Amino acid sequence: MTIGRSRLPPVRRVVTGHDREGHAVFRSDERFPTEAIPGGDASFALIWTTATVPADNNDETEGREREAGLTIRQGSVIRVVDMAPGGVSPMHRTDSIDYGIVLSGRVQLELDHGASMLLGPGDIIVQRGTIHLWRNPSASEPCRIVFVLIEAEPYVHDGRLLGEVQP
Repeated sequence: MTIGRSRLPPVRRVVTGHDREGHAVFRSDERFPTEAIPGGDASFALIWTTATVPADNNDETEGREREAGLTIRQGSVIRVVDMAPGGVSPMHRTDSIDYGIVLSGRVQLELDHGASMLLGPGDIIVQRGTIHLWRNPSASEPCRIVFVLIEAEPYVHDGRLLGEVQP
């Protein structure tokens, strides 16, 4: 099933910064839809990125304009993901620590040997470099999740590097 533009409301993003006197100001207040990704089972909205961790609050780059894959080497990414009803991601692993917060709907997290867990609104997952996929088990309801991804050292098991597996 394809999601195209999500049936969920647009994402609102508010960004703060500083004026010439060093006072806190609102830099932007925008709403934008999530956009379909290849395969059509989900749509993404990139919210912000940083080029480094720790982040540099003196970097005036618009965080949505920085080139980002799923992650950014030495940086961080926050995005909203809307999963279509019945949607399934490919099995994948990134060299990052990922914080996922389910905002609406339900999503099943499945690990490489079949273990799975159902998550719902308000649930938080800490994804630590494991190989996994996401599945929306609903036949009718999309699922919205916020993901924060921060580069991490790849997992090493018994001296063997378990690196990224791209979708």
